[in-house]
Amino acid sequence: MAMPELEEKVMTLREAAELVPNGAHISLGGFTTQRHPMAFVHEIIRQRKRNLHVYGHSPGGDWDMLIGAGCVRRVELAYEADEAFARIGPRFRDAVEKRLIGWEDYSNFGMVQRFAAGAMGIPFIPTRTMLGSDMLKKEGFSPELRKSDRKIASKKFAVMECPFTRGKIVLLPAIQPDVTIIHAQIVDTEGTVRIYGQNFGDEQQAKAAKKLIVTCEEIVKPKKLREFPEHNYIPFFRVNAIVKVPYGAHPYACYRYYDYDPEFLRLYHERANDDVSFKEFLDEYVYGLNDWMEYLEKIGGNKKLRTLKAHKKLGYAPKLKRR
Repeated sequence: MAMPELEEKVMTLREAAELVPNGAHISLGGFTTQRHPMAFVHEIIRQRKRNLHVYGHSPGGDWDMLIGAGCVRRVELAYEADEAFARIGPRFRDAVEKRLIGWEDYSNFGMVQRFAAGAMGIPFIPTRTMLGSDMLKKEGFSPELRKSDRKIASKKFAVMECPFTRGKIVLLPAIQPDVTIIHAQIVDTEGTVRIYGQNFGDEQQAKAAKKLIVTCEEIVKPKKLREFPEHNYIPFFRVNAIVKVPYGAHPYACYRYYDYDPEFLRLYHERANDDVSFKEFLDEYVYGLNDWMEYLEKIGGNKKLRTLKAHKKLGYAPKLKRR
């Protein structure tokens, strides 16, 4: 079987975002302050996508912005926060309290296991996570909603007796998103994806998806990735679209390339605390800009980016003022 050529996969952010239709079930990679595909999130917002059903284990401001911009209809997750900058995303909290979105929660490990089941192509996965918690007492989605969208599991979980140990075991439904979007450090010209540092479940999310979009810091020749292949988490044939977008995770970190931006994260959470200031934030940093390069200039250009540049050996910026 002939494999897609590079030219068929490499595209602009605008073209890649057009692969996500309204109403799609999607997953975004990254973990709290690490490697979220923020350039892609901005483009999704600019294209005013609607009614997205979003899956994740530990999202941050990427989800918060999408929810606040009105792109999201439902979520399934473990938690959503930017660690020290906010216990929970302000737009996420507001949407849940006002019942603007539907939501269903699982444990962090439970969500990763659900993605792993999707990656393996099995319908569910057995686990002991969530036993003894209220997560097995309450469901976020109604039976009517589950019947209306066949992509949603028919129930949140099932509990059964293990046929081997005779103890209780939880069965969690697999996740197979229509599209997963991740941000990686390097992709080669054939589509092989290299992630340095922890992958935070991106591998499972990527392999579970029907389509995979990868934004990255660099595109290189395959020869460069043949050394230390243990860092190559995703094979080329799983990738549908590649977008080169340096600093594409800002204000979040990309290990070995740049650190997270404490100043901008504080700014975001200040501006996202009420409807009016959040709308002004979107107008200033998303809708009012044509592309990601304009955004990078807006946040301070090279002068700002130099302060975030990672130390070659440490992988982060040791002199960065984090408070």
